[in-house]
Amino acid sequence: MPESIDWPPTQAPRRRRRVLLILAVLAGIVFSGRTALSYYVDLLWFGSLSYGDVFWKTLSLQWGVFTAFAAATFLILYGLFLALKRAHLPDLPSGHTILIGGRPVKLPVEPVLRLIALGLSLAIAAATGAGMMAEWPTLALFWYTPRPTGGVVDPIFGKPLNFFLFTLPAWQLVSGWLLMLAVIACILAVFFVLVTGGSRVLAGRLSRHVTLPWRGLSITFAFLLLTLAMRVYIGRFERLFEDHTIFGGVTYTDAHVTLTGTLVVSAALVLGAVIAAVNAARVPRGRWLVAAILPAAVCYIVVQAVGWYVSSLIVKPNELVREQPYIAHNIDLTRQAYGFDRVVQHEFPAETTVEAAEPQNNQATLQNIRLWDWHALQDTLRQIQEIRTYYDFPDIDIDRYEIDGTTREVMLAARELNVDKLPESSRNWINEKLIYTHGYGITMNPVNGFTPEGLPTLILSNMPVQSTVRGLTVTRPEIYFGELTNTDVYVKTRQKEFNYPQGASNSLTSYEGTGGIPLGGFLRRMVIALDQSDLAKLPFSDDVNKESRLLMRRNLRDRVTALAPFLTYEPDPYIVLGDDGRLSWIMDAFTSSDSYPYSTHYSLDRDLINYMRNSVKVVIDAYDGTTTFYVFDTEDPIIAAYRRIFPSLFKDASMMPAGLRKHVRYPELLLKLQAEVYGLYHMTNPEAFYNRDDLWTVATEVGMSEGGQQVTQAMQPNFVLMKLPGETGEEFVEILPFTPANRNNLIGWIAGRSDGAQYGTSVVYNFPKTKLVDGPLQVEARIDQNAQLSGQLTLWNQQGSHVRRGALLVIPTGRALLYAEPIYLQAERSPMPELRLVVLALQDRLAYGPTFESAMAALFGGAVSSMTTAALPAEPVRGAPSSAASPQPAADLNALIAEAAKDLADYQRLTAEGKLGEAGQKLEELKRAVDKLNTRKK
Repeated sequence: MPESIDWPPTQAPRRRRRVLLILAVLAGIVFSGRTALSYYVDLLWFGSLSYGDVFWKTLSLQWGVFTAFAAATFLILYGLFLALKRAHLPDLPSGHTILIGGRPVKLPVEPVLRLIALGLSLAIAAATGAGMMAEWPTLALFWYTPRPTGGVVDPIFGKPLNFFLFTLPAWQLVSGWLLMLAVIACILAVFFVLVTGGSRVLAGRLSRHVTLPWRGLSITFAFLLLTLAMRVYIGRFERLFEDHTIFGGVTYTDAHVTLTGTLVVSAALVLGAVIAAVNAARVPRGRWLVAAILPAAVCYIVVQAVGWYVSSLIVKPNELVREQPYIAHNIDLTRQAYGFDRVVQHEFPAETTVEAAEPQNNQATLQNIRLWDWHALQDTLRQIQEIRTYYDFPDIDIDRYEIDGTTREVMLAARELNVDKLPESSRNWINEKLIYTHGYGITMNPVNGFTPEGLPTLILSNMPVQSTVRGLTVTRPEIYFGELTNTDVYVKTRQKEFNYPQGASNSLTSYEGTGGIPLGGFLRRMVIALDQSDLAKLPFSDDVNKESRLLMRRNLRDRVTALAPFLTYEPDPYIVLGDDGRLSWIMDAFTSSDSYPYSTHYSLDRDLINYMRNSVKVVIDAYDGTTTFYVFDTEDPIIAAYRRIFPSLFKDASMMPAGLRKHVRYPELLLKLQAEVYGLYHMTNPEAFYNRDDLWTVATEVGMSEGGQQVTQAMQPNFVLMKLPGETGEEFVEILPFTPANRNNLIGWIAGRSDGAQYGTSVVYNFPKTKLVDGPLQVEARIDQNAQLSGQLTLWNQQGSHVRRGALLVIPTGRALLYAEPIYLQAERSPMPELRLVVLALQDRLAYGPTFESAMAALFGGAVSSMTTAALPAEPVRGAPSSAASPQPAADLNALIAEAAKDLADYQRLTAEGKLGEAGQKLEELKRAVDKLNTRKK
């Protein structure tokens, strides 16, 4: 038999160990060096925004959490290994023999186990530290919890709101970490039991009894039971967040059985931990470990059995009576969590007559009805205002501005530079990093302003920006920060930047702002080049000097997320033109939580939340990137805690410049979530809530899919400048109508208010339940059933073009509802839609015309609805624009008018009979008659 070779670690090849050590050190240097470079550049970036203290505070919190939990995890796991190894050392085998090259080699077991344990402990500690590091906001909020100031107290445990928002999440996090350690400790103890127990079995294989080493397992098992007891105790509070079929929160069974039962189970687990610890102190026996878990297991089974009995035989037969107080808790606290304590309810008569619309008293509403569908406007602007292929209008925003002394609702679009659209031959480092650095200017048009060709009436347009309104100018039109600025650029270089096209040449400029990171000397430039992966270009560029600046994180969402990752942001920022002529972006930011007591969870993106507040407005200067966070909800405890953590990051809303303050608005994301919740939780009576007697949903409408097909979809919030029923002046509000569940008729509408002292509040108008009020789908059906409209739309779709229907707007005016839908005509070879019809409707009346004025005249003034301007109103329209209400009195026009009227009657008759070809011929004759009328008028 060949002689075995003992190979202790001291005889291992030193060269191999030295090489491994050098490789490990190099890997650590590379990793830490790359991380250090990234942190250094981040520090420069935060400092350029005057938020250096925010960077250091965030860094200290993150690495403090990482260090604390990584160190604690390593010390606990490796210390436990050393303790278990020492306790089982007499029973560990001295070595293990393996064959290498046919020769037996004996490896020592204890040093190998120590090396493996060290590596695993370090790996688990690093992974745990990284995981807890990502949860630093939870621990920071717990550490900086503001003092409770009274207010909300949960009805079951009597705990204040701060406990659920800040303390309990931290407890859950720490208890989860302890449970992980306890499970790993038990696995390690079982491993030693198997190894040393196997050794004893081999040593005493002829004996009748072999004693296994249970002491270490008993200690770790006691730790596991204590951790489980903590988890079960914390789970009692988590019952307040559970969602059930009918309502959320603690149920009758929970209150009378489960909460007390889980407390008993928790106590039984503590008792089991004591039994396991006593077993470790005395002569350990395996059967005592089984006995340790028995009390908790028995209690758990009893609690489940009693809970089933109460739920099935006591609650279910009398569910409404038993659950009524708990349903009331869920209703009250859910309404508080989603801000319904700021909602005022009113009754709205929804009358059907023309007089009920009160056009003479609602001119502000009527003159600001949005006839430009934002999709259609975006397509049109891309054709008439992009100027060059590398510009784009990523979004259309709606706002209100003072124009010629009157507040008007307008639509704005920022002309941003999209480097992805540059010609392939121009895609190089100099163009993308030094020359094509920014977008230029905005467009602005009234929401119902159209030229005779059906194009938007532009107030701000072109490059350089031209204004048709005195006092409305853009003094700094360059857009360096926006929604499409996804690349980092270098400015203040020797290379001139492209500003805007100008005839055969281009207008060039140089950045004059203070934003960005100064590149400084060669060393800093090298560091930035390494971080930006520009090592082959930036250090050696003759265009870059020490005064040059790096503009990074220019995308709005990337920018705000880097500064305050703990907030949730509105996906649609909007552009604002300040009184000083500068362009700024405003983003709504929200605080949220999933641990508000007794509140039902709803989906927000991919997260489930049960509390939300629009606490912050973020303003980003489009030129220099200055980013400011303004707090608009001082009653929100979460933002109050973050202000304690980062006092320099947030400013009071009163510090926002007045030119920006008047453009804040009720956020779309919040209104959509509130509308979803309000559909159920407007019912405050527990019995009605239980029966779902009056369940609402957001109204649906006919929309267009990306493929151009008509689809039914939920309505989106609509910004309207209007006079709310019962109010005296116009306001900028965001409205959304409701329908009963699985029905198409309207039942109410909600409006989020944006102006003055009413900012942030909402008003809900309930419609009478005794009458039918048409919903959007029903009005769409009325349009489709109109013979003249249907025939004309069919005819247009057959003449080398297609009809594009805008969003149907539902606008309260007076005591009635006004429905408005623009209809566009778009040529197949042109992506530019043009307005051709405006359809207006009341509950019992539908009118249309080629312009808004003609449709108004038909609806309110008695004129005949027409596809052309031939039809004239029978009487002046009181309160409507004069151009739509003044008939032509000249007698010599009677013959031409009669001819036009006959052509119109023939066209309508042929269309109704389905003779579309002949109707088209009549339509051409009608157009010629109208042209003659226009000539005579001139």
